[in-house]
Amino acid sequence: MDYKQADKETMKDILEDTKTIAVVGLSDKPERTSYQVSKAMQANGYRIIPVNPSIESSLGEKAYPSLADVPESIDVINVFRRSIFLKDIAKQALKTDAKVFWAQQGVFDKDVYDDLTNKGFSVIMDMCIKVAHAITIGK
Repeated sequence: MDYKQADKETMKDILEDTKTIAVVGLSDKPERTSYQVSKAMQANGYRIIPVNPSIESSLGEKAYPSLADVPESIDVINVFRRSIFLKDIAKQALKTDAKVFWAQQGVFDKDVYDDLTNKGFSVIMDMCIKVAHAITIGK
């Protein structure tokens, strides 16, 4: 299937229904984009769960080494890793209860898109979640 970016209404619906975002690749360094975007989403009321084996915590939340280690429900998996890592992250995503897989700007893999879409996920790639929030919800 051809990749088609989700429209604004779909992104708005996802963001309005989301409470918990697991951020794969979230840094604990304030100068990193993953930290800044996640901090902004946290400020907008979302629960952020850091997923990064190299840190203990970020944004006041305990970090987990992988998606499989997150002990609670996840609404959205937001990926801050390079495109070459998406296949492995998608395999982990299939073992969670999340139904949305969101890859940040510049991160894309058509095979992952096809696979996850065919397995019932809403998939958004190459789009910053913070930008999508700003243009759809406007906060």
